Amino acid sequence: MSILKKLFTAVKGGVNEVGEGIVDANAIRIFEQEIRDAQAALNDAKRSLTEVMAKEIQTTRAIKSLDEDIVQHETYAAQALDKDEETLALEIASKIAEFEQEKAEQQQVLNTFATNVSKLKEQIKQAEKTIVENQRQLSMVKTTESVQKATMAVNDTMASGDSAMTSAKQSLERIKQRQMDRQDQLDAAQQLADENSDKSLNDKMRAAGIGEEATKGADVLARIRAKQNK
Repeated sequence: MSILKKLFTAVKGGVNEVGEGIVDANAIRIFEQEIRDAQAALNDAKRSLTEVMAKEIQTTRAIKSLDEDIVQHETYAAQALDKDEETLALEIASKIAEFEQEKAEQQQVLNTFATNVSKLKEQIKQAEKTIVENQRQLSMVKTTESVQKATMAVNDTMASGDSAMTSAKQSLERIKQRQMDRQDQLDAAQQLADENSDKSLNDKMRAAGIGEEATKGADVLARIRAKQNK
C-alpha cells in the first residue's frame, strides 16, 4: 500500500470516527426524527390505502352495474326469442357477452384491489405497532438519559464538595500551624526579653537563695532559734 493510500485510509477512518461521534452525541434526536419520518410515511400509506379502497368501491359498483345490464339484456334476449326475432336475440346475446367479458376484467381488477387493500391494512397495522413501541422506547431512553445526567451532576457536585472540604481542611491546618509558629515566636521573644532584664537576674538569685527574700527568711529563722534558746 502506497503512502498516499495509507494517508487516505487514515483520513477516511478519522472522518468515520468523527461521524460516529456526532451520531452518538445526537442519537436521541436522530431517533425522534426517525419516528417522525416513520409517522409521516404511515400517514402517506393511509392516504394510499384510502385511494385504493375508493377504487375498490368504484370497481364493485361497476360490476354491480354490469350485472344489472346482463340481467336486463337477458330479459331483452328472451323477449326477442318469444317474438321469433332470432337475429335480434343473437345481437343482444353478443352484447351480453361483452358485458360478461367486461365484468370478468373488472372482477380481476377488484380482486387485485382487495388483495392490495388487505396487504396495506396489515402493513399499516404493523407499522402502527412499531411506531407505538418506538415511542415507548423513546420515552424510556429519555427518562434514562435524564436520570443518568442527574446522577452525574450529583456525583460532580459531591466530588466538588469533597474537594472543597479537603481544601478547607488544609486551609485550617495551615492557619493553625501559622498560629503555632507565631506563638512560638512570641514565647521566644518573651524569653529573650526576660533574659535581658532585671527579672531574669532576680529569678536566678532567688533560685540560688540570694537576695532580699532569702535574707528575710534567714532573719526569721535566726529569731526563732533565739527564742528557743531562752
